[in-house]
Amino acid sequence: MVVVLKPNTSIEEREELISEIEAMGVKVQITQGTGTSILGLVGDTTNVDKYRIASKEIVSNILQVQEPFKKANKMFKPNDTIIDVKGRKIGQGYFTVITGPCSVESEEQIEGIAQAVKENGASLLRGGAYKPRFSPYTFQGLGLEGLDYLKHASQITGLPIVSEITDVQMLDRFVQDVDIIQVGARNMQNFVLLRELGKVNKPILLKRGFSATIEEWLMSAEYILSEGNEEVILCERGIRTFETYTRNTLDISAIPAIKRLSHLPVILDPSHATGKSWMVEAMSKAAVVVGADGVIIEVHNNPASALCDGPQSITPKQFEKLMAKLKTLIEIEGKILN
Repeated sequence: MVVVLKPNTSIEEREELISEIEAMGVKVQITQGTGTSILGLVGDTTNVDKYRIASKEIVSNILQVQEPFKKANKMFKPNDTIIDVKGRKIGQGYFTVITGPCSVESEEQIEGIAQAVKENGASLLRGGAYKPRFSPYTFQGLGLEGLDYLKHASQITGLPIVSEITDVQMLDRFVQDVDIIQVGARNMQNFVLLRELGKVNKPILLKRGFSATIEEWLMSAEYILSEGNEEVILCERGIRTFETYTRNTLDISAIPAIKRLSHLPVILDPSHATGKSWMVEAMSKAAVVVGADGVIIEVHNNPASALCDGPQSITPKQFEKLMAKLKTLIEIEGKILN
């Protein structure tokens, strides 16, 4: 339920109404718009007397939210969320390029890639220190050593870092060292982890699960938001369908759908979506045109010898050429490249 207040309602009048509503057993989220305020009612609203609220002089309108996600809902917050990560703004008119190897393999590797992508317009550096894999026999990441290498590369280049958390026991270390904590597709419905991430003051990049609907994806974001962390970035990375030519099926329509349903920024991962390096350029261009707030692209100095996901990684030289083309599209679409 959303309560729209009349323009120029005083703070005192608003706070008095909020106290009265919260006494009915729900929490109230305030969104300050241009000249008016919107009160989002979170919780079980069955006992809320909407006629009593509507009778108040300061109330302009009451809207019923049909979707189960509340705090992620655009009705609760009409203005798009902008997330600032060390000066890099994500969302609402900005286009962010996150890039780096699937996994950190050595100090030399991650530092070399970081320098190369920074020179060509990358906004943030991505690298996996912990890798959840289908097979227990494949490379699982360097762990804490990998985080140390990422942190050092960040210090050298000034690029904020993005890395995936796989275990809630590592949360304190990630909060300390990582600028955006990534939740991978396999953990999209790890609700214990999501709740704990909702209690930290750190942006969260939430990837869509393999077979998750858009509503299920937004409900996972709701777990984080409901605990108080409002800095959530959604990432479309392809879903599982009957098609086997590509690694996953990129749901490009999810971008405008999210833009209509939610205020949260949403980026696209063309590398995981297709699993083919030669498709990354086309899908990155599509991300710009369809309205995404950014892309996350896998770049490796030697994809043929990569310990993880080499076939979907592009080289620094290919990234340079891609960025030259993306910059033109970003300008045409009226966005600002971080």
